[in-house]
Amino acid sequence: MFAPRVLVSMIGALAVFAIVTFILTGSAWTTAWQTLVCAVLVQAGYFIAVLFLVAKEGRDRRNATQRQSPVSAAAVDDKEPKTIRVPNSPGHFNS
Repeated sequence: MFAPRVLVSMIGALAVFAIVTFILTGSAWTTAWQTLVCAVLVQAGYFIAVLFLVAKEGRDRRNATQRQSPVSAAAVDDKEPKTIRVPNSPGHFNS
């Protein structure tokens, strides 16, 4: 959801809504407040859609991370730190 495109689309939809409302009611005040209510509803819908997309992306990333590096229950319960074993290289002190 590219924000500038959504903004232009929202303004276009509100303009069409305002024109049709004015033609149907003939009242500028009625058109103004109904268009304002419509703008609030459209903005609330956009906000909910963005929240949904952010939650979905977080869920997808969490699932992808879990698939890449599964952690067993035994590894989580270990209290001792893990040691890294490096193969001996020529010229290094072996202990």
